[in-house]
Amino acid sequence: MSTSTKNSNFATNSKSNSSSNHPLRIALIRQKFRFDGGGERIVSHISDILSSHGHDVSLIARQWEGTNSSVLKCNPPKWTRVQRESLFAKQAITISEQENFDLVQSHERIPGCQVYRAGDGVHRCWLEERSRKMSGWRRWLLFRNHYHRYMLAAEKSMYEDSRLKCVICNAQMVADEIQKHFAIDPANLHVIYNGVDTTRFHPKLKKYRTRVCNELQISPEQSIGLFVGSGWERKGLTQAIRGLQASPELSLIVLGRDKAQYAFEKLAAKLGVQKQIHFAGVQSDVASYYGAADFFVLPTLYDPFPNSILEAMASGLPILTTTKCGAAEMITNGENGYILDSLDDTGWQNVMQKCSNREQCRSMGLQARSKVEPFTYDAMQQKLTALYDQLLNGND
Repeated sequence: MSTSTKNSNFATNSKSNSSSNHPLRIALIRQKFRFDGGGERIVSHISDILSSHGHDVSLIARQWEGTNSSVLKCNPPKWTRVQRESLFAKQAITISEQENFDLVQSHERIPGCQVYRAGDGVHRCWLEERSRKMSGWRRWLLFRNHYHRYMLAAEKSMYEDSRLKCVICNAQMVADEIQKHFAIDPANLHVIYNGVDTTRFHPKLKKYRTRVCNELQISPEQSIGLFVGSGWERKGLTQAIRGLQASPELSLIVLGRDKAQYAFEKLAAKLGVQKQIHFAGVQSDVASYYGAADFFVLPTLYDPFPNSILEAMASGLPILTTTKCGAAEMITNGENGYILDSLDDTGWQNVMQKCSNREQCRSMGLQARSKVEPFTYDAMQQKLTALYDQLLNGND
């Protein structure tokens, strides 16, 4: 059966199978799957939801670990970044066609899928934000880079492919960007926020503050900020370091890793704030660090919706983030956090200085907790289930 014929019969076949209570065969595509990745946790939740409704779910992946799904290996050569993306995309779609799946959902930018989860946002928007800090010639080179040109073309091809039935967005910001930049029916864009474990991430984690402070040799009387994530250029660690300059009474814990860590340490020394920053590396027990902190800071250049912000809010921390972070949709300035432009040096110093008031942080953190309480895994599951029921019964 040709690809076009197979997809034109998608709604009819799915409706017939669903009404007969026959399990549908569904493929989820993700290049690398590790049990501890944020995006991968979403893939696992989606797989569990579909499997719990009796569907047969397979993962098409290059590498994987810690998944209960059956796996179809897709590991073509990858000598360059472009080949890594393009050859995987081509082979993954070929496998899905050969296996004759009823529904193909990709978590990578792959033309030909029927459902796409836009967890990485819009590549063009990321490049635009990244280029704001660059000189004219570097900006010119950025947009002419072979890898970025491939990603931009693949993104446009995927969003404007007639086979695409549905896009799951984890923030309204992402849905708005897709609608702005691509010829796509707005009715195909569905905003479903991620869920967070509000039992595990809770203000009661404050009990770990003394232990963490002792480990990192921080005074528990100080106000402590927390930064979580890897890829520190995009996450805005430079801005967080600069924000400490006006507040010698603040400490900042940095969780995660980056190959350029030495450059960030050097910047901190240059600015005279090296004693205020504590690089704690990758931690398996992130929850205790939320408990140790007074506020959460993420001056990201561009981030669709980091799970770390939901976890921090659930743990009772006010959030400092940017206008190009999807999580800003959860923040009301001065109530449960602050929203700034990622390049506003003075603004970041001002709001971080405000966070030296621990009592104010505690009050704002309780409002952050209240805001995020409805965003549970159960709430996410209900919305995803309703969407899949609509798709698999041919009502798209």
